[in-house]
Amino acid sequence: MKKRQIVAQLLVGLGSLNVLIGAGLHLMGGYPRVSAALAASNLTGILANALRAVFLMIGFAWITIAIVTLIAAFTQTRIRKPLVLFCGLSLLAEIPVWVGLMGWFIGNEMFLVSGILITFGGLLLPPSASS
Repeated sequence: MKKRQIVAQLLVGLGSLNVLIGAGLHLMGGYPRVSAALAASNLTGILANALRAVFLMIGFAWITIAIVTLIAAFTQTRIRKPLVLFCGLSLLAEIPVWVGLMGWFIGNEMFLVSGILITFGGLLLPPSASS
């Protein structure tokens, strides 16, 4: 049982690290470029600011998903398995929307890998000792 938990936590850890890297790239690499493009566009100030806010919010939402997933995977709570599975499946559920809107690119592929790793890690998590 111990090996199963180690493998599960390794998968969740790798998936969460990948999400954090993707969020960092999104916030530090993508946001300045999007912000500059919006400043040069003819969009109204309100719409441009709304797009900037959405870009920032999605990055921070990914960070939140990664942190919640890590906390759930590495603590002994009754809901850790459902919580990890929810986070992994939520990432996987976003992929078809992103691909439909933007097509395939490295960002989608990163989050697809993260969702798969976290979901499989969640499936492998043994029941917690407190349940």
